[in-house]
Amino acid sequence: MRLYHGSNVKIDTIEPLRGKKGKDFGRGFYLSAIFEQAYRMAELTVAKTGEGEPIVTEFEFDESKVDGLRVKRFEAYDKDWAEFIIMNRNNRSEKQAHDYDIVYGPIADDTVGATISLFQRHYISLDELIKRLQFVKPKYQYFFASESAISALKKVE
Repeated sequence: MRLYHGSNVKIDTIEPLRGKKGKDFGRGFYLSAIFEQAYRMAELTVAKTGEGEPIVTEFEFDESKVDGLRVKRFEAYDKDWAEFIIMNRNNRSEKQAHDYDIVYGPIADDTVGATISLFQRHYISLDELIKRLQFVKPKYQYFFASESAISALKKVE
């Protein structure tokens, strides 16, 4: 399966610990199965940093190499997904908040993030958060946290 990573720099070596703390699935390497989605992330990175140009790096994901790895899948916005996102976004420590090697699930983009913020500030309940998200069409992301997981990715030249 082809996956894409959008950035403002060329990716030669994947270093999951370079990822920022407080992200949806934790500190690691994020990819999309949709080129346009990765390109948009690259554009946002350029806009935020004011550096570089949008670059999408393509990888082949060998799913046969995930045997023995800890994989978590979220197919939709639900309570488990929301609690997982909030746990990771609130984690500012050096230690990962979970022990999964790979996580797949919906992105908490700006619209979704704003709704999560309402929950975190106690304006809405968790049930209301999920109710509001049922009308949002999710975009999905792949997250790779460990060297074992990253070994399932091969850069496409």
